[in-house]
Amino acid sequence: MTREKHYFLLFILINCHTIFAQEQKGKIIDSLKTTTLQEIIISPLHINNSLLNTPASIGVLSKKELEQNNLTDISTVINTIPGVFMQSSNFTTTRITIRGIGARTTYGTNKIRAFYGSIPLTSGNSETIIDDIDIENIGQIEIIKGPLSSVYGAGLGGAILIEPLLLKNKGQTASLTTVHGSFGLMKNSVNYNLSKEKASININYHKLKTDGWRENSSYNREGITIAGELLKKQNSKLTYFSNYTYLKAYIPSSINKETYDNNPQYGAPTWVASKGYKEYKSTMGGLAYDFKINKNLGNSTSVFINYKDNNEPRPFDILRQYTFATGGRTQFYGNFKIKKTVTQFIAGIEYFTDDYTGNTFENLYQQNNGLGSLAGNQLSETGQKRRFYNIFSQFRTLVSKQIEFQGGLNYNKTRFELTDYILNSTQKYSYDDIFSPQLSILFRPHEHRSLYFSVSRGFSLPSTEETLTSNGLINADIKPETGYNFEVGGKFYFLNKNLYAEFAAYRMEIKNLLVAKRVDDDQYVGVNAGETFHQGIEMAIKDTWQINSIFSINAYISISIGKYEFKKFVDSGNDFSGNKLTGVPATKANAGVTLSTRLGLYISSDFQFVDAIPLNDANSVYSDSYKIINLKTGYTFEILPNLNTQLSAGINNVANEKYASLILPNATASGRYYYPGLPINYYGTISFNYFF
Repeated sequence: MTREKHYFLLFILINCHTIFAQEQKGKIIDSLKTTTLQEIIISPLHINNSLLNTPASIGVLSKKELEQNNLTDISTVINTIPGVFMQSSNFTTTRITIRGIGARTTYGTNKIRAFYGSIPLTSGNSETIIDDIDIENIGQIEIIKGPLSSVYGAGLGGAILIEPLLLKNKGQTASLTTVHGSFGLMKNSVNYNLSKEKASININYHKLKTDGWRENSSYNREGITIAGELLKKQNSKLTYFSNYTYLKAYIPSSINKETYDNNPQYGAPTWVASKGYKEYKSTMGGLAYDFKINKNLGNSTSVFINYKDNNEPRPFDILRQYTFATGGRTQFYGNFKIKKTVTQFIAGIEYFTDDYTGNTFENLYQQNNGLGSLAGNQLSETGQKRRFYNIFSQFRTLVSKQIEFQGGLNYNKTRFELTDYILNSTQKYSYDDIFSPQLSILFRPHEHRSLYFSVSRGFSLPSTEETLTSNGLINADIKPETGYNFEVGGKFYFLNKNLYAEFAAYRMEIKNLLVAKRVDDDQYVGVNAGETFHQGIEMAIKDTWQINSIFSINAYISISIGKYEFKKFVDSGNDFSGNKLTGVPATKANAGVTLSTRLGLYISSDFQFVDAIPLNDANSVYSDSYKIINLKTGYTFEILPNLNTQLSAGINNVANEKYASLILPNATASGRYYYPGLPINYYGTISFNYFF
């Protein structure tokens, strides 16, 4: 019997971990008791905190939804949101696209801003990484789809808001969780929470490792997060966040179709020979002070720092990077009344600065007797400084009980400086001022139902690489991508709030499409090559059904159907106009069902379908569509009056489907488009929660 099957059978015998939480006797414990769907509350930094009354498509993942799989891979959960597609390879390389925005990004995520509390997770180079935040440190995730939030920068793709986990009720808890699974997967975490009348603290330490199922794919991450509140009063509080992460992850890289079909466990030969990996230390911290000036006016002000020290040996060179970012934002919020018309508002400013130094060295791995990467002569040393500020405002006017208007405006000014220390040259550049307006109307025909229409303008700044010519000089002709988004949608509760449904239909046209042309192993040249067209419809349904006094069912389904294409695109003399947009599936569907009992036992299943994906701009190569099924069972009980135990076990990719969990758009002549996804794999979880 294999080790992973042994783990699975062991945990099945002892049954395992719950995914739902509720309050009982003033303590937070896991349970599967379900009556009706609770109305979704979103971040208090929005113009209002009710999802139902927000004229925008916002995907929300609660704490229990984030824990529906194995507490290690967030992509499975993110993909349950319609219109959002997260690809992941071995935790190390990820890409998030929203409505096709960012699909052609070679590596990583851009064109989407992300925040952990008030701390930006998006670098000055437009790269967004959310993987450093452990799932168990997240209270809720909101994904704003499209440029519908002036407050968060009016990005073309949207914004991701990650809420730190804080104990919201007075008390003291401690927990210990361990996860074991296939291919050497292991995660241990320790969490402590203390909440008093005037202060609170949450401390979490985690260590995650896996041997990987492909060559050169072992992964090791550990981190500690501290968050809480100080000086809590009736009208004010100081919130603090800090996170330290150490990561070392070996990179198998992408492979061609022949290897993918016959030996998907293999890595790219050069990456295996050089034992290429990514290693970094990341530290971030922030403070946010919220206070009510009077009953009609309040202020929220925050500052942050973010430092990252990165070392990445690759077959073609060794890259060492140092990034230090600082910034802050302040916003006033409140309401006023003109006659009988009430208007709520937010207005503020955000400032961001990012200093980067990068060095490359020869990689002499071929001369290192099979021991992997070895640094040789220095090849380059560059520095980048980015500065930008956003001035933003948003308002909500309640014309009547049924009708309201919402609008906003974001103004962005970005400057950057590029220094070549070897050539001793410095170049400075700034983009033209960017104004991004937004206007919406919301109609409430019923207390628990709403319809909306909105129009908004967004933008996306080029990465540093996209601003350079082949000689390493700044190309002053490069412009940010911009686009208008038109959207209509609705949100509805039915059957005494046991059924929730929503839909959104959108149309966006992006101009000045940024295209990164690869001119060397790690060198790209950017050009504004045309326009893309994004339109589609998204639907989601959530249902809860209390069968009897013992059994209940929770179910969901989400579907996104899109038409993403190049409206006008000519690249190197090739006309791709009318072709499908590279890197994004036209159709994605997710569904899940959980049968639970008041005894604490449950069983759940979830399903994902992903359509075929165009792998290059010419549409000459597509990935295969795929279907993934996951199963999980769990049990929660009290060993002692104050000690709650949770046990769970699961199987992911039950049918052992072969699929590409991440694709490399427009791979070079080698045709290395494919990052293979995990075959069938097993996991088990044990968690102990003590309430003082």
